[in-house]
Amino acid sequence: MDLLIDGSLGAGTVALVALGLLFALGFEFANGFHDTANAVATVIYTHTLPPTAAVIWSGLWNFIGVLVSSGAVAFGIVNLLPADLVAGAGSGASFAMVFALLGSAILWNVGTWYLGLPASSSHTLIGSIIGVGMTHSLVAGEGLSEGVNWSKLGETMTALLVSPGIGFAAAGLLLLLARLVFRNPTLHRPASETKSPPLAVRAVLIATCTGVSFTHGSNDGQKGMGLIMLVLIALAPAAFALQLDMPPAHLRAIVEGSRQVEHILHVPGAPALDAATAEQRLDHYADTGRYNADVLPALAMKNDAIVATLSRIASLRDLTAAERSQLRSDVYLVDVSVDHLMRSNTVGDADAAALDEYRDTLLPLAQYLPLWVKAAVALALGLGTMIGWRRIVTTIGEKIGKSGLSYAQGATAELVTMTTIGFAGVIGVPVSTTHTLTSSVAGTMFANRSGLQGDTVRNILIAWVLTVPACVLLGSLLFAGSLFVVLRLFG
Repeated sequence: MDLLIDGSLGAGTVALVALGLLFALGFEFANGFHDTANAVATVIYTHTLPPTAAVIWSGLWNFIGVLVSSGAVAFGIVNLLPADLVAGAGSGASFAMVFALLGSAILWNVGTWYLGLPASSSHTLIGSIIGVGMTHSLVAGEGLSEGVNWSKLGETMTALLVSPGIGFAAAGLLLLLARLVFRNPTLHRPASETKSPPLAVRAVLIATCTGVSFTHGSNDGQKGMGLIMLVLIALAPAAFALQLDMPPAHLRAIVEGSRQVEHILHVPGAPALDAATAEQRLDHYADTGRYNADVLPALAMKNDAIVATLSRIASLRDLTAAERSQLRSDVYLVDVSVDHLMRSNTVGDADAAALDEYRDTLLPLAQYLPLWVKAAVALALGLGTMIGWRRIVTTIGEKIGKSGLSYAQGATAELVTMTTIGFAGVIGVPVSTTHTLTSSVAGTMFANRSGLQGDTVRNILIAWVLTVPACVLLGSLLFAGSLFVVLRLFG
């Protein structure tokens, strides 16, 4: 970590960064109680691997999944937040946002883990984001609905809600197919309490555990990475707002790419805007997606500012701390605004393709994930799993169905979970490992006519239903409290 860029950061800033990282890694540690524990549930419950070996193996593949992840999910989560909070690196409100998000997510995750309920860390985080966004909007004197990117939230919640249904149906159907193809009765009886399964079954269970761990790292691990980048950008923008080692050739490519889209953004006869108005218009458009005649001129002005800055420097390190923060803010607003333009079909197909190509060139300036961030997230997930796996494994193995989990049920549930999460990672949407796996196990129990334990299923459903509203409230209260403290301390 290079926290000493163009001079040492103050001791207070370093302390805040350390505290923010502790909170962010604490979230991933708590995430390990829930989501990563699901990845090892079947191999531990069926005695395929000893707990220590299972956790180490899962942690390794989580780490590999994190390393190869694209970052699309990480920054997709970040883009759910109000644009001015994300763009306003280093402001008091951004400090409060970071600590409110992390605090509410940790509190809910630890509480549901203690009760043995496999609640979703994804729902926890999204509920907290909604609470922060709505409260920020209220404090700013706007309507409650203005503080959340509802279109992006709708896409995210759709993925989170659909994936459990897919898990239930697909796992049930796959189990029925397995019963037709693999007729060995040992595969379909509850797992032995003392013996390991046959070698071939062990190989399948280890393979599916590996797949879930890998896809979990490539999808769920990104949420923690996004949070860590929020911490770093909010608390030390001079060091982390931009990818400072960006090659000069890439900076020139951005300037050249801008020339290819100038005719789209510069509309003849468009209203003239001052810088403050342009910023306000793009903030509003980024949050709401509501297009008006000021959007394109505001977007053109912001993009011109980016090009002017990049045209006069050979390296991003040549910029002052304030200029780095401003450039990142401009890049973020241009990115989100262009995304809205393409999704709403406001521009034609040819123009949309040109804007998308330019956006791909522009984004690496501000959307990057240092290797140490990926390594820290993977380590926190693994440690959380190692300490908290037992409660979740018992729930998955024994408390969803009226009979214990069979080898075939464990393998099919994990296979469906692995496939679902992997596909979600490819298209860049977050899904809940917890919801997908528990629903898949329930689907196998239903298909096997094993029966479902009403009390456990009811408690899991209650946790699912309550997670988002509870975390909306927690996020809202913690943001209001944190904002009050920050403003009192820093003005």
